[in-house]
Amino acid sequence: MQNKFKYIDLFAGCGGLSLGLERAGFSLELAVEKSDMAAETFYHNFIEKISDVAAWKKYASETSSIQEQAKTKLIVKELEKVLKNQELMRTLRQKDIDLVAGGPPCQGFSMAGKRNPNDARNVLPWQFLEFVEKVQPKAVLIENVAGMRQTFVKHNEEAPFEQLRKALAQTGAGYTVQPVLLNAMHFGVPQHRPRVMLLGIRNDISRTIGLEVSEETWKSEYEFQGSFLFEKRPALAPRPTHSPENVLSVGKAIWDLAENGYKAKGSDKRYLGQDGAFARDCRNSSLWPLPSASGELRTQELKNHVFRNHADQIILRFRLYQYLRDNGIPSRVLNIPAKMTSSLSSKLLAVKEVLWGAAFPAKSPDGVVLARTPDELAQLIVDLGTKKHSQRPLKLNEPAPTVVSLPDDFVHPTEPRTLTVRELARFQSFPDFFEFRAKETTGSMRRRFEVPQYTQVGNAVPPLLAYAVGKAFYDVLSRAAAKPSKRSVRKAA
Repeated sequence: MQNKFKYIDLFAGCGGLSLGLERAGFSLELAVEKSDMAAETFYHNFIEKISDVAAWKKYASETSSIQEQAKTKLIVKELEKVLKNQELMRTLRQKDIDLVAGGPPCQGFSMAGKRNPNDARNVLPWQFLEFVEKVQPKAVLIENVAGMRQTFVKHNEEAPFEQLRKALAQTGAGYTVQPVLLNAMHFGVPQHRPRVMLLGIRNDISRTIGLEVSEETWKSEYEFQGSFLFEKRPALAPRPTHSPENVLSVGKAIWDLAENGYKAKGSDKRYLGQDGAFARDCRNSSLWPLPSASGELRTQELKNHVFRNHADQIILRFRLYQYLRDNGIPSRVLNIPAKMTSSLSSKLLAVKEVLWGAAFPAKSPDGVVLARTPDELAQLIVDLGTKKHSQRPLKLNEPAPTVVSLPDDFVHPTEPRTLTVRELARFQSFPDFFEFRAKETTGSMRRRFEVPQYTQVGNAVPPLLAYAVGKAFYDVLSRAAAKPSKRSVRKAA
């Protein structure tokens, strides 16, 4: 790629979106992230490896000025403060930015909310649009959860996603906007992760190149099953790479990871076949043009792969979850004894009815015998009964469910434990050289303001999905560069 288009990443998090854009041919001009924990990961991977933690903390502190941080290309402050810095906003306007991207929290977005300063749900998306209006980039990318498309039926309002699409179209000189609903698994990510995006090109550029869009939302699944709404894929929509028949699975994502690093290449024949391609790519830092990508990792250097300690009873429950999964029995069977107030014999009978057809002896994937008879298994379930059954063991041959920020939600497919940060990062398609910083996890009350490693991974845009979207933008911007617009960007007043 010859051109290097300049981009700005707002609400940058740890950098999943930026990572994909960099691989697609974009060059970072500025990132803004208010969390010093997520920003530490971003800085370490995109700016410079952090060797002096004290120096980093000083950089990320309130005493560090916006102008000072902007020179290094990472501002660790709220977007509102950036918008108020008129000198910086003028400078960014003059730089002729190609793309402004980011994922402002938008679930409560409403066009009417702009008139209500007390509606905190609307502040951040309006700040994003204000930034776009002041900088006037050639392209805009807004990413968020698929639930934004749901209409507020109770209040007879349009969905936040549709309202935001209309607002972006009217921002500044106006943008030609294509709404899309993309599932990350269609782009080589071993995870079922639907996300909505608004992909916009400034109107003067879209007119110059004859860019056509639709108000209807293009879905990545249309590439494989067709749709009466679209004769062809819109120009701004990325091309999916994996059909529903060949999406990547949990097993293909993490089979080569061992407790102390990587498994030896000869320990699993799949490494040399197609099944090993995704894992090999995760280990190949040359695919990702970042300062922190410095050669292939050695076994002892695998970062963020720390096994968590579990109590014996928790380990036993994990093994039971795995056995129930393999026998097609819902894990909510553990709810039965926990919720019943009747006698023990009644609880055992109720549990055994659900266990009909299960295989015995009952073994977990690691070979541990849990019970030899239905009576023994029913007693074990009564002993381990719990009202909480949100944890679920992953399936080796299916994509991971949507990765979230809580480390205890998923159980390893074959081992009685939860997943490491690195394993969840694999499900998100992060390469192994990408190191997550700050503390690993945090307590329930502190989750309101802390962004530890597990949360950073769960909140990120999968880099391979960002790469696919970045390539679509790169192609359109390259066409525009070959046929420049007559419009001249005015200097900010």
